[in-house]
Amino acid sequence: MTIQSAAVNADKPLFWDEASAHLMKRDRILRKLIPGLNSEWLLPTATPFITLARAIVGQQVSVKAADSVWARVLEQCGRRPTPATMLQTDAQLLREAGLSKRKTEYIHDLARHFAEKKIRPAAWNDMDDEAVVAELCAIRGIGRWTAEMFLIFNLQRPDVLPLDDVGLLKAISLHYFSGEPVSRFEAREVAQAWAPWRTVATWYLWRSLDAAAIRA
Repeated sequence: MTIQSAAVNADKPLFWDEASAHLMKRDRILRKLIPGLNSEWLLPTATPFITLARAIVGQQVSVKAADSVWARVLEQCGRRPTPATMLQTDAQLLREAGLSKRKTEYIHDLARHFAEKKIRPAAWNDMDDEAVVAELCAIRGIGRWTAEMFLIFNLQRPDVLPLDDVGLLKAISLHYFSGEPVSRFEAREVAQAWAPWRTVATWYLWRSLDAAAIRA
């Protein structure tokens, strides 16, 4: 997923400052990282359909590769694709944009779920995290990682811990285990101190990887 930042306070999630202060008190690593990143925060994304389609494109590829493919998909479908326009886009054009055959099928299936009202996005704001995950995971091509990215980037749920996310595990390895590989169990143990703001901690750790790349 694309990491977003802003300089307009109106766009900041209402919980962001409270969460950041909590994390700096509870976690020695975040106490060091957050001050250097506190001019940025999580911004809301586009429509639920675009967020989910973009997440499918990003599955199992780097952020850079996903951004490149998504830009080519938009050239075929328009800058703000809808379920209808996506369904009208020939599968071969999506393949030529860089999508695999399977991802093309997934995105068309997602578009059909929206177009045929098989899912209820208007109800998601009032559902708890696991209920939203369960509904999304019933769609072909959407697993727990994609559903959790949706919770974070579209619904802005404050306490999501995406243990299947490679970037999060990489950041935990770098900052907490001196670069040694970490298991999901170890990552969960580290994240206990972050509750109830695990989304915010995850976001800062993602951003720390970007900052490290720039310094390098």
